[in-house]
Amino acid sequence: MARFDVYPNPELAERSVIPFFLDVQNSFVTVGSRVVIPLMTTKRLSHKVRDLNPEFVVAGKTLVLHTSALGAVAESDLRSPIGNLSAHQATIQQALDTLFGGY
Repeated sequence: MARFDVYPNPELAERSVIPFFLDVQNSFVTVGSRVVIPLMTTKRLSHKVRDLNPEFVVAGKTLVLHTSALGAVAESDLRSPIGNLSAHQATIQQALDTLFGGY
């Protein structure tokens, strides 16, 4: 598993709103779970905060990073990644810094 990999949401019932999770955990930390941020459809996150909720195109869909909803998912629930957003590392890190006050 690599940092910034994008995985399908393991909860099928949620995929219409949260189709993917972005793995933001350091690749060297292996504890059986991964810290992820939901990638949501833009229409479902009506109040976006600058720098906290950047948008990305994933699998042909424009999605918003719901940074304040980050959480942990069991590694076993994250199967094959469908992409990687490491090219956007600075933007993702800015969103995390905005959430945690590291700006």
